[in-house]
Amino acid sequence: MLTNKSAKGRKGTIVAMVAGTKAETVIAIIEKISLKERNLVKEITLDMAGNMGLIAKKCFPNATRVTDRFHVQKLATEALQEIRIKFRWEAIDQENQAIDKAKKSKINFECKTLLNGDTLKQLLARSRYFGSRHIVVGKY
Repeated sequence: MLTNKSAKGRKGTIVAMVAGTKAETVIAIIEKISLKERNLVKEITLDMAGNMGLIAKKCFPNATRVTDRFHVQKLATEALQEIRIKFRWEAIDQENQAIDKAKKSKINFECKTLLNGDTLKQLLARSRYFGSRHIVVGKY
């Protein structure tokens, strides 16, 4: 979808809607708009798909391309989740080793608790919901 931000939601906001994602198809349709008008475009917000970058570059050569914050934030959140899972498995392994060691030594195993009352394992299980709303990417 091509929109005109300066129309502020009124008449003329939607410039074009193109079905599909094939770069060649979208470029052919957008090129029906005169190059003179397309050269007036200053900034384009796009997702991280390679075809969108190609479309923006070919159709709007003078525009600055800006990656949509949502897509960057989603990738960062997914990466954070992978790290959290890795640390949680490490915490589970360490706790299991400590339990085995305590059994062999015939002493009661007591899991260390953090200041908030959680064990490390519990904290890492709950932490999935902490960071997703607090990730700040770029300037707003």
